[in-house]
Amino acid sequence: MDITDLILDDHHQIRKLFAQIEQIDRSDTESLGAIWGRLNALLDTHAEAEERFFYPRLMQIGTGGNDAPSAEEETEDAIEDHNKIRDASSAVNKEMVGSDAWFAAIGKANEENGDHLAEEERQGLTDFREHATLEERHDLAVKFAAFSAAHITGVKPVDKDPDQWVADHAKK
Repeated sequence: MDITDLILDDHHQIRKLFAQIEQIDRSDTESLGAIWGRLNALLDTHAEAEERFFYPRLMQIGTGGNDAPSAEEETEDAIEDHNKIRDASSAVNKEMVGSDAWFAAIGKANEENGDHLAEEERQGLTDFREHATLEERHDLAVKFAAFSAAHITGVKPVDKDPDQWVADHAKK
């Protein structure tokens, strides 16, 4: 088991759920609402698990993957992205399922999420694989998986101040 694989598995599931929403008839609000409910919970739980287990360690061992100047920079950007995704998800939840406004909000959430996933895969995950041992990747995967399983219905979404988060988790 490897935390980077679990993160990528979640990314695939998130993309798949957005794609499913795009393929459901707008009048089938029950199905749309159910899929969105699962996706919304996954987005929140995934971000929280990364912030608890992945990013603190990345900041300790990383140097910046690919086009990221440092682990701190890629982490701060990821926390900002998580906030944008939370805010976009909140906007979806304010609209009537299946309405034009709801689909527009879904599109914005998909855009924010898609940008984040691509950047995280190119930067943070690459950086982590280059610097973490296989044993550490396994140990963090166990924690990540257990947290995700314990919070299958989601977590309370809370935006975080990226600068403060990075300062709180900086190398010590």
